Amino acid sequence: MSEFTSQVDARKYAPKDKHPTILGTFDALKPGEKMELINDHDPKPLQYQFMIEKEGEFEWEYLEEGPEVWRVAISKVK
Repeated sequence: MSEFTSQVDARKYAPKDKHPTILGTFDALKPGEKMELINDHDPKPLQYQFMIEKEGEFEWEYLEEGPEVWRVAISKVK
């Protein structure tokens, strides 16, 4: 059993669909659950969006930081 409730491989989505898909997946998590985000670049802009829109609701942990694949564990804490 994976430690992740959900996984989003952002590489599979069109740019306009990436953030809505990731945020929707996060919103579906219950407190204490976590999702895995896989991307082909550092998702810093998404992290900033989370900091603004989901302040206090998440934890962000880099699992892999490039150069070709970035993996992030995003946990729902609230």
